[in-house]
Amino acid sequence: MTLVSRASGIVIPLRTKYTTPNAAHSALLTIDVQCDFTGAGGAAPVAGTSERVPAMRRIVAAYRNYRLPIVHVVRLYALDGTNVDLCRREMVELGKEIACPGTVGAELVPDLKPNPEVQLDADILLGGKLQTLGTNEWAMYKPRWDAFYETPLDRHLRSLAVNTVVVVGCNFANCPRATAYGASMRDFRAVLIPDAVSGAYDQGLQELNAIGIETPTSDQYINWLAESLPMHAANSAVT
Repeated sequence: MTLVSRASGIVIPLRTKYTTPNAAHSALLTIDVQCDFTGAGGAAPVAGTSERVPAMRRIVAAYRNYRLPIVHVVRLYALDGTNVDLCRREMVELGKEIACPGTVGAELVPDLKPNPEVQLDADILLGGKLQTLGTNEWAMYKPRWDAFYETPLDRHLRSLAVNTVVVVGCNFANCPRATAYGASMRDFRAVLIPDAVSGAYDQGLQELNAIGIETPTSDQYINWLAESLPMHAANSAVT
C-alpha cells in the first residue's frame, strides 16, 4: 500500500518504520454509521453516507473474516441536550430528536451489524463501557468528535495489543478526521479509507498524509490485508 495524494496522484514519501500500518495488530473503527445520519429517512442524514456504506461493509466483513477487532463508535444524544456538542445543543433542547437513546435512529445501520438482532444498549454505552456485539466486536459511545476523547477506547485497544487504527464512517470533516488525528496524537499508526468515509475531500486527505496517515481505497486496503495476512487467505474472500 502506497501513500498517495488524492488530488495529484503524487507519491508522498512519508511512510516510516513508525507510521507503517501493521495488519495483524490493527483495529477497525466505524464512526457514527447510525440510521439517523445515514438514510434519507433519518433525523439528520449526512450527504453521501448511504453511498459509502457498501465499502464500509466490505471492510467490516474483512475484519470479521480475519478475526481482527472492530469498534462501532456511536453518538447518543439525550433529549435534554446535556451531552450534546455545543453546535447542536440548542437544536436538541428545542425538541429535535437525533440519535436518541433507544430509538431506531440511534441504531447501527443493518449492513454493519454482526446479526440483525443486535441492538445498542444505551445504559451500557452511556455508562462509559463497551458493549459486546459479537466475537472481537464492540460498540462504544463517544461524547464528542474524537472517539478517543473521554472514552475507554485507548485503554481497550492497547489491551488488545493494537498499534494501528483504521477509520471508516460518517462525515469526514467532523468525527472521522478528529478520530484519525486523535489516534496519531496517541502514537497509533493510522489509516483512513476515503471511499468508506462520507465527505472526504482532497485537501483534508493530503493533510492526513502529511502526518503519516495513509489513505488507500477500500480495494487497496482489502488487498493489502490479504497480502499481509497470508495465513488467513482462505477465509479472506470479501464481496
